[in-house]
Amino acid sequence: MFKVVRLNAATYPVEAGERAELEAAGAAFIAIEGQNPDEILSAAADCDALLVISARVPAPVIDRLDRCRVISRLGAGTDRIDVDAATRRGIVVANVPDFCENEQAEHTLTLLLAFARRLPYMTAAMHRGDWTARGHPGVHRVAGRTLGLIGFGASARGVAARARAFGLRLLAWARTPDKYQAEAEHLGAGLVGLDDLLTESDFVSIHLPLTPETRHLLGAAKLARMKPTAVLVNTARGAIVDEAALVDALRTGRLAGAALDVFEGVDVFALPGTPADHPLLRLDNVILTPHCAGSSVESTLDSKVRGARNAAAVLRGRWPAAVVNPGVRPRFPLGKA
Repeated sequence: MFKVVRLNAATYPVEAGERAELEAAGAAFIAIEGQNPDEILSAAADCDALLVISARVPAPVIDRLDRCRVISRLGAGTDRIDVDAATRRGIVVANVPDFCENEQAEHTLTLLLAFARRLPYMTAAMHRGDWTARGHPGVHRVAGRTLGLIGFGASARGVAARARAFGLRLLAWARTPDKYQAEAEHLGAGLVGLDDLLTESDFVSIHLPLTPETRHLLGAAKLARMKPTAVLVNTARGAIVDEAALVDALRTGRLAGAALDVFEGVDVFALPGTPADHPLLRLDNVILTPHCAGSSVESTLDSKVRGARNAAAVLRGRWPAAVVNPGVRPRFPLGKA
C-alpha cells in the first residue's frame, strides 16, 4: 500500500473527494498541518506522495524523501516548493494551474472597482453618519481610464475580457510579446514596454509567477514611474513588489493606493488567530484581502480533488495532467496520462 501525506490539514481541511482519489489508487492517506520541516519529515520521510497547499517544501526536506514519487501542489503556484531539488531526486512535481482563473479575474476587478469607488471609505462614512462622503475627490469615472496588465497569461486575459465591459483602455506587458500578439489584438489590449505601461496606466495589475527574475520586479524605481493618482493591484505573488518601497510610496503620496491580496511580509498561511503587524495594515489608502483571490467553494474543491488525482496518477504509473518539471527522470517509469 502506498503512503500519502497531505499537508496543511488544519489551515485547509481535507475534502472527502481528495481522500477518495488516493484511496482508490491503493494509498493510505495521512493528514497533518506541517508548518515546519521537522513536522513534515516526521510524517512524510517514507511517503510515496506528498500533497501540499501552502507549506514550504525546501531542498533539505526533499532530500530526505527517499521513496517519494510525486509532490502534488493542490493549487497553481509552486514557488514554495524547491522544484529543482525535486527534479534532481527524480520526484515529479504536479499542480493545478487553471483551477481559479475565473475567481482571480473576478477578484482583481472587484479590488479595482472597490478602490475606484472608495467602498471601504464609503462604508466607514455610513457608520459615522457622514453623508458628505459622496463627494470624495478621489472617485473618478472608471470608463475611459487605463488598466495596465503586467503579464498576459490566462489570469491577465481573464481580467482583460471582463475589464472591457467597464470601458477600460487596456495595455499589457509580456516577457515574450510575440507569443501573445493574437490574443492581445482579440481582446483589444496594446502590448507595450513595462516602463510605458507604468507611466500611462491609472490601474496596474500584476499577473506573473514569482521567479528569481520577477522578484522585486516593481521596486522603488519602477513604482516611481507610476502616476501619483494610480492604484496598484496585486493578486499574483507579494514578493514581485518590493513591499518596503511600496509602503514608502503610499505613505508619501507618490502612489494613490494599492489593493493587495498577496504579501511579502504578511504570513497569510499562519494558523488562524495569528494577527499580523505590518505597515500596510496601518495605511488608509490600501485595500487588503487574505490571499483569497482564487477562493470559492467551487475552486477550492476543484484544486484539492484534481491535485489528489495528479498524485494518484503517478502512483498508478502514469504522468499527471499537469507537470511542473517535465524534464524530470522519474524514480519509477511513467506511461501516458
